[in-house]
Amino acid sequence: MLTFLKIKNIALIDELQLEFARGLNLLTGETGSGKSIIVDSLGALTGDRVYSELIKEGEESARIEGLFSVRTNPELLKEFFESGVELENSGEVELIVRRELSASGRNRIFVNDQMVTQSFLKKIGQFLVDIHGQGDQTALFDPASHLAMLDEFAETEPLLSDVREKFRELSLIDKEIRDLRSDEAQKLQLIDILQFQVDEIGKAKLETGEDDALEEEKRRLNNVEKLSTLSDEAYAFLYEDEKAAVSTLEKAIRRITELAQYESTFGEYLENLNTAQAVLEDLAFSLRSFSSGLEYSPERLEEIENRLAEIARIKRKYGGTIESALEHFQESDERLKNIETADLREKELRTKLLKVRAEYVEKARLLSEKRRKTAKKFEKDVEANLKTVALEKARFEVRIDSPSDEQLMGSDDLNDLSANGFDRVEFYFSANIGESPKPIAKVASGGEASRLMLVLKTAAKLVEREKAMVFDEVDAGIGGRVAESVGLKLKELAKTQQVLCVTHQPQVASLADQHFVVEKRFSGKKTIVAVRKLDDAEKVEEIARMLAGETISDSARTHAREMLSANS
Repeated sequence: MLTFLKIKNIALIDELQLEFARGLNLLTGETGSGKSIIVDSLGALTGDRVYSELIKEGEESARIEGLFSVRTNPELLKEFFESGVELENSGEVELIVRRELSASGRNRIFVNDQMVTQSFLKKIGQFLVDIHGQGDQTALFDPASHLAMLDEFAETEPLLSDVREKFRELSLIDKEIRDLRSDEAQKLQLIDILQFQVDEIGKAKLETGEDDALEEEKRRLNNVEKLSTLSDEAYAFLYEDEKAAVSTLEKAIRRITELAQYESTFGEYLENLNTAQAVLEDLAFSLRSFSSGLEYSPERLEEIENRLAEIARIKRKYGGTIESALEHFQESDERLKNIETADLREKELRTKLLKVRAEYVEKARLLSEKRRKTAKKFEKDVEANLKTVALEKARFEVRIDSPSDEQLMGSDDLNDLSANGFDRVEFYFSANIGESPKPIAKVASGGEASRLMLVLKTAAKLVEREKAMVFDEVDAGIGGRVAESVGLKLKELAKTQQVLCVTHQPQVASLADQHFVVEKRFSGKKTIVAVRKLDDAEKVEEIARMLAGETISDSARTHAREMLSANS
């Protein structure tokens, strides 16, 4: 349930705070007053994409914040656990969702002050709010959306998850087979190209880090004289000269050893001094050994330069580094082997494909059976609810079309299969007696589609008490008795869960448990959107405005009072 909403610097809104309660919460106001901004802000809190253009002109940042009261369940806890976001498992919890927008494009999302991703918010958003906008009727005309509605009612998620996993496995095998066929079609050309690349890189016998080691050796050979001078001089300073560091340090150590017999504090330095002497001696001997081993070799230098030139040529052709060239070698060698053994591999894949396809069909058949079993109940529930929105004579059918067993197992392609199973679902509808049901897109008017969508969207949700349901002008295109029926349906739904509704219908507004009016005001050269909760007297004025228009008459006020009184 949404209990609190705060919006700052979004579109025409400076700042507003709204407290919502259980029951039916209504938002009304003139067309263009800014009601959609509030609905869009709620959408942002459920993971919808938002853009910096939403920030109020002249501002550098904006914020949308909502407080939700949610009853935890295994699915919600799983999403939090897998994302590493903390959530108490204590029955009912409060979630504070905040989205911060910046004109620079650096937008951030927080859940209970923990930074999260948009994809995570999208996943948990389904547990917070269901938003049904004006575009949902268009979706209703698309049969592709009907399957999801039936699955939601049938609660097929566990079966659907199994089917999707098998279809993913099936698709990967099918792709590998198609790749093999593609390689076979270009087999001769590919074999020549791949064999050349494998031979060329293999002949080079590259080793990781070889170029760096050779460059270092090249620098050493090019500077033998300088290196000899430096190492000899360093050796002399450390060990060979009359006043060499090792000799001088040894004398100092003897003095300090004797001194420590009289002043013990100097004894603490002796261990480190002895260590320093050992280090200097070791360094001196290393310098002598290095110097004696230096030898200028024009032949070795030429060999190194030729090798570096070969390595550079291979690197330029295959990715710019030895690592990328070796990776290309592995990939080309593997692909060459696959092409050369394509017939054997394809045979293995086809055997595996048949096995996985049979497993997929078995799971998809269980899913299909549950859909067919539930479809009849769905039809009855929808028809019963259509009566409550003034469609007493309407008929509703769920038609499920599935391939035959022969089609399912007798084909090599996946055309009849999908991640959602093999069923094709379409809703049929008739609003009048004597007319047979037909596809919704062919027979439903705008008003009928609005009411049907309301029924379909609520049929499976009557027990989701903790989730807010938002309807953005679901009553568009209707009026009179029909609008009253829709309002009563929303009121009935609001008995079991929180409902937020944007409406232009006075019949619906008169049923509100909480009524908010959205107003557009002009202050100097600025346009501001504000929202306020109405008291009883203000409700009368607002409903009278909705009835009469700009000029409110006494009769409109009387009618408004009668509507409120009848619904109290």
